[in-house]
This record gives sequence, structure tokens and C-alpha cells, in this order.
Amino acid sequence: MAGSPPQDMLNRIADAYGVATHYWSFAGEYVTVDADTLVAVLAAMGIDTSTPEAAQAALDTVDSREWRHVLPATTVVREGNEQIIRVHVPHGAAVTLTYELEDGGELPAVQAEDFELPRLIDGAMIGRAAFVIPGNLPLGYHTVRAKVTPPAAGEEAATWHSGALIVVPARLPAPADRGVAGWGVMSQLYSVRSRESWGTGDTADLAELGSLFGGLGAQFVLINPLHAAEPCGQLTNSPYLPTSRRFFNPLYIRPEDIREVAYMDSGKRSMVTWAGQAPKESSLHNTLLDRSACWEAKRSALEVIYREPRSHARQADFDAFRAAEGQGLEDFAFWCAMYERYGKHFPAACERPDTLAARRERAELSERIDFYCWCQWVMDQQLEAAQKVARDAGMGIGVVHDLAVGVQACGADAWANPDAFASGVSVGSPPDMYNQLGQDWSPPPFNPVELDRQHYAPVRDMARTVMRHAGALRIDHVMGFFRLWWIPAGNKPVDGTYVYYNHEALIGVLMLEAVRSGTFLIGEDLGNVEPWVRDFLTERGIFGTSVMLFEKEGESFRAPEHYRSASLVTVDTHDLPPLAGYLAGEHVDLRASLNILVEPVEQVREEARRERQVLIETLCGCGLLENGDPTERELIEAMHCYIARTPAQLQAIALVDAVGERRTQNQPGTDTEYPNWKIPLADGTENVVLTEDLGEHPRLRSLIAAYTAEYERCHPRG
Repeated sequence: MAGSPPQDMLNRIADAYGVATHYWSFAGEYVTVDADTLVAVLAAMGIDTSTPEAAQAALDTVDSREWRHVLPATTVVREGNEQIIRVHVPHGAAVTLTYELEDGGELPAVQAEDFELPRLIDGAMIGRAAFVIPGNLPLGYHTVRAKVTPPAAGEEAATWHSGALIVVPARLPAPADRGVAGWGVMSQLYSVRSRESWGTGDTADLAELGSLFGGLGAQFVLINPLHAAEPCGQLTNSPYLPTSRRFFNPLYIRPEDIREVAYMDSGKRSMVTWAGQAPKESSLHNTLLDRSACWEAKRSALEVIYREPRSHARQADFDAFRAAEGQGLEDFAFWCAMYERYGKHFPAACERPDTLAARRERAELSERIDFYCWCQWVMDQQLEAAQKVARDAGMGIGVVHDLAVGVQACGADAWANPDAFASGVSVGSPPDMYNQLGQDWSPPPFNPVELDRQHYAPVRDMARTVMRHAGALRIDHVMGFFRLWWIPAGNKPVDGTYVYYNHEALIGVLMLEAVRSGTFLIGEDLGNVEPWVRDFLTERGIFGTSVMLFEKEGESFRAPEHYRSASLVTVDTHDLPPLAGYLAGEHVDLRASLNILVEPVEQVREEARRERQVLIETLCGCGLLENGDPTERELIEAMHCYIARTPAQLQAIALVDAVGERRTQNQPGTDTEYPNWKIPLADGTENVVLTEDLGEHPRLRSLIAAYTAEYERCHPRG
């Protein structure tokens, strides 16, 4: 790179901002990150190192960053821990510190000794004082206030400065601590439909799943992310690439369950009924899901219902919801209205919601903004109702929501708060044994520098909304709260690097919101996860994830007694075909047909056959199979009985496995080549399975009976 800064200078700057200058590849090679990549990644964080002069200026501020601010922007401390906070003021100035608590109370801070000598910062001598953060502060979002009086000056010359102080839980209680450990089911909710569904599964279907499986003894139902998608046009199929992680997709609303529908006159009710005819008909057939068509029909019905008068109490509830969600909801609804008007490409003058041009648009679109706020209120009510049904049916946990890794670059979250996201980069993964070129997932990452400046409010607000009616939250790719693979725009995935986050702060905020909502946290920690991360999560009471098919000790399957207690254990995942297809080797056939195998197909088929044989031998060896030639059903039931023997406090059965579905929901490494996230729930004969039919489905009942008998034998109550 012509005229580039020296590599050692770039490395020092990168290290200071948590940007990896090297890493170990999946093959065990030590990889040095290219200088161009470091410059681009630092630029995305707002650090200019494009020239030797700019890099020198950045380096000059690295060691003095904290000295340039009176208080840290954000301080995170674990409950019960005493900690020191350092304050930087003009040398000789008097300083006092006060902790303003979230509930309005105040506590004076006690000063501690600090022998650090003053430093010359930008031509002025700056000194440092230290104060004690006591260990008895309550959980919450507090404020640190510093009063600084210059030397030889009166009170009138004093200045006030503030920073955020977040006290987070030291550890979350485990499900077993609350008496709700046990088993549950996991499902892609959009695929689970009833005769009254509008083409995709919805909150009413979720309530039915909670009722059915709660009655069978399940403690929870784990579903895919319900994050918001586009408000019109072609909806993104993947629930893991939303426009917002804070707000929900109104595609999951059941229109007839909105109270105002019951009071409609016959003409308006007919409009709602007519809108639902075609999507309801599609629910009865095993054809690929069409989210866009389903939403177009449902939106037309919702607009009719929205215009129906609401009682005083109902309107007051809507107003209260809107006030509680605040500016975040208003900006999300504004984005939806703007997307309706302009599609993905907003006018340049409306690049964020607070420009003059955007404010004019907001006034013009007030009615549409109101509509999209109303949709979120309806979703909130229906999710609350679904959780209540699940809990009333006997589930100790109820609905387990899923948190995606990121959001679309042109989506609502990134538009409403662009400063919180790094620009010019995307999130992905480095090369591994399955994707030797790496992957670019496309979401923009949070900017760790800006998260600190914003006191982690984007994470707090997101977590608070998603957890409000959840019994637990699964965090997809939990490593993303520790480090993410950043790929500069125009680079191949291999030409990226890791950026490390303040995981103590990010995980702490999640834990604080979890305590406030009574929610458990489950981290998806599969794949390349550093061992210390799992230790950290365990220490904080956050469960990990174990998948039987991935749990190996050499070629052998890990013995049940060697599984972690603090984990959610399943047999497979949505990134594999259901067990019926997997055991038949259909995952190999599918990847071969899509030309995404990295090894010869016959070699992969032989490996799959060998794995199946080892599986059968394992299950026979522990007495779960009586012979070496089991039927498909016997083998699947034995695999679930195998995980029933693990000490894992949480275990889950995939609904697709329970009904004999064979097709995978998502094939990694594909986009348009395979209909990812569009497969409706069907059985092994490709007949659609509806929610109403699940309770009497013979294969499901057989699997549940076999599994629960083994589970109760291994985990006796009392």
C-alpha cells in the first residue's frame, strides 16, 4: 500500500480498538491480517489510518483516550462487586462524584487513593482522581455525576459531567433453580399452519403449540426469530436477516383474534374474510411458502381492522404502549412508511430520520406511521396471549424466542440509528472446513466505539422488547457478543478480520434485561468457540447449546454423561435435513445437486454411511436399539432417548423429526439455489401436517412417549 503507515504502527492502533492483527485459521495456520484490511476496518469504526500522518495522529491519542474525558462514557460493574472509577480533570481542580440511581436516589462517592502523575494533554496538565463504586448498588441503569471546580475558582465556575453506570447481575439463576428444567419442542413457526392460518404459521398457532405440548409435559416451545421484515414488496425469507431485531414481523398476526373484529359490521367483516380466503387455502397444501403474497393479503385485512373504532380502554392501552416504546417505535414505523413510499432507496436527504427533509416526510406519513405502530401493539398483545396459554398449559418456561446475529444494512435499525453501526463493512465468517472461502452474511456490525458512547442503549432496547413475553431467549451465534468477523466492502470473506467487543458490557446488559423479564438466556455456542467463552457463559448462568450429531470424541459419539448440565441439547439443527432425511443421506445428495461439496461426493457418502453405522452401534451398545437394522422410526426415537440420558437441564425435540418431515429448512452456502426458509411442515409422505392434527399424529405420539419415558427414568422428580 503506497504511502501506508508502518505495520507496527497499524498493529498498535488496531490492538487498542480490539481489531485482530492476526488469527489462527481452522487449519491451524497463523494468519497475519493485511494492512489494507486493518485500515478499512479501523475506518469503519471512525479511526482514520489511511496515511502515515493520520495513523500517527490516531496513535498519539490511543494511550491518552481516557484522559481526554472527565468520565468514562459507560461503566459496567457486576452486582456485589466493588470497583474503581477514574476521573480526569485539570490538574489541581476539585472534584466530587455522585451516583444518581435509576429510581431517583443519590449516593455520594468515596474517593480512593490514586498516585498517577498528571499528564500533558493537548497543552494542558490533566490529573486523575479515583472513586469507589460500592458493591451494594442495586441492579439498573444509573448515572455518575462529577462536579469539577477549577483551581482557585469559586462555585460559579464549577462544571458538571456525567456518564452511565450499569450494574448488572453476577449470575442468572438456572432453570433447575426455578424448578422448570425439562424438555420442549423447537419449530420454525412460519411453517406450522392450521386451517385458519393465512398461509404461514402465526401467534394463534404458537398458542396451540404451547397448549398441546404443555399438556404433554413440555416446559417450552422454541421458535425461529420473529423479527420484522420489509413492510411491502418482496419479503426476505430468512428470519435471520431482518430489518429490525427490536420489533416484530406483523406477518405473524392472526387478524381474527384482534378484538375489534368481533364488533365489525357484516360488510367490513366480509372484507377481512375475503382477504383471507386465498392464503388460508394455501395452508392446506404442501407448496412452498409465499410470504409476500400472504402478507399482502393480511395487510389489506389489517388496514380494515385498524380503521375500526377502538373503545376508550383499548385506545388508552395503545397510547400507553406507544409511549412506553418511545422514539424507537416511532422511527421504526416511520421507516416502514418510508419504505412503502420509496422502496429500498430513500432520498439522499432522508438518510436518517432526524434530517429536515425526513421531518417533513414524517408529518406527511403520520397516518401510515400510526398504522405500523398499531401493528406492533397488536403483535405485542398476541405474543403476550400466546405466552399465557403456554404457561397456563403447564409450561414452566413457555415461549423461547430467538435473537438473530444482525440486521439488513438498509433496514429499519440501521436507518434509525446509523451511528450505532459500522459503515463500509459486513459481518461474516472466516474460511472453515465447510466453507473454505468464508461467508459474507451481509449485516452491518455494531460499532463498539459508538455502543459505548450510546451507553449500550441499542442492545438494551432490543433485548427488552424481545424478552418482554419470552420465557427464555436463544442467542444465535453468541460469539457475536464477544467478537465478529468484519469484511470490508469489496473484499472477499477471507480478507477480513475479527473485531472484539466489550463482552462484559454486552452480556451484562442482556443479563440485566433477562432478570427484569424473568427470562433465561441460551447461547448458541456451536462451532469455533474459544473455550474461555464457554467458561465465561457458564460462570454467568448462560446456557450453551449441544447438538448430538456434532458431539463427537474422535469418530465416536460423546457419551451422554459427558454432556454439559448448563445447556440446551438437541439431536439436530435447522441447518441439517430432519433426521428422516439425514439418516437416508439426503443431506449429501442435496449438497451434491447444488454443487457445494468441497470433497468428492462418493467420499462424503461413505463418511455419512460410516457415521450412521457408528450411530447404530452406539445406540445398540447402550441398550437403546435391539438390533443393528432398525427402522427409521426406531432409530430416531433411540436418538432422542440418548439425549434424554444427558444431564442437560434443557432438551428439545424438533417438530419436523416428530412428524417424519425429510426436507431441510435451510441449506447453508445457498441463496436462490435452494428454497431456504420456505418449506411448510409435512410428513415423510409429503402430506401437509396442520396444527389441529398434531395431537393425534401417530409418529409424534410415539416419539414423545418413548422420549418422555426415558427422560423420566433418568430425571426422576423429587
